[in-house]
Amino acid sequence: MRILISNDDGIFAEGINTLAHALADLGEVVVVAPDRNRSGASNSLTLETPLRIRQPQPNHVSVEGTPSDCVHFALNEWLDYRPDLVVAGINHGANLGDDVLYSGTVAAATEGHFLGVPAIAVSLVGDQHFATAAQVVKDVIKQSKTHPLPTNKILNINVPDVPYAALKPWQITRLGARHRAENMIKETDPRGKTIYWLGPPGACQDAGPGTDFYAVEQGAVSITPLQVDLTAHDAIAGMQQWLQDVEKD
Repeated sequence: MRILISNDDGIFAEGINTLAHALADLGEVVVVAPDRNRSGASNSLTLETPLRIRQPQPNHVSVEGTPSDCVHFALNEWLDYRPDLVVAGINHGANLGDDVLYSGTVAAATEGHFLGVPAIAVSLVGDQHFATAAQVVKDVIKQSKTHPLPTNKILNINVPDVPYAALKPWQITRLGARHRAENMIKETDPRGKTIYWLGPPGACQDAGPGTDFYAVEQGAVSITPLQVDLTAHDAIAGMQQWLQDVEKD
């Protein structure tokens, strides 16, 4: 297999390097990732400045840009072939529920999906057992050889921070939801200027059975199929009637 790996924590992060080492057993691995932490970048692309690249080691390319930039660059410029799979991660921390809207990890997978390559995003719900998450990805890829990944979906995988042998049976889940984020934190910098920090994410709100939050809380791997079509299909008929009423007025 030929596998493109990216992330949002940066090319030197433990997660991506653990993943790259593990997946090398399955085929040719190329890493194209941001030169620094770009968590929360979502699907942003760099439009006003050029992308500068470096190669800290063979088959590893760092990009002065976002996770989406990295995958876009790799697939449209750097690689002279189409990889079999894009894997984004291993993220340092969960990407559950609303997190996927902001996640650079999920965005890297989404960019691969946009460009026609099956894609997986994987996150470790913690910061210790990256080898567990890497093994989960290997298992998914091996399974895909006989049961191919859906080409019209992205898999968002969240792995509990436990040894591999301690994982409970995996679950296919839907996205849960959080309460609104906490208030921003107001501080003063050393020069007396007012600065603001984003507050912590809200606590779980929709986290019952069937959600990604619940699966991880139970010690299970959560696999959530994502789609990028944001159309509210169930609202189209009602909106057509609304438009007709507006035109009558």
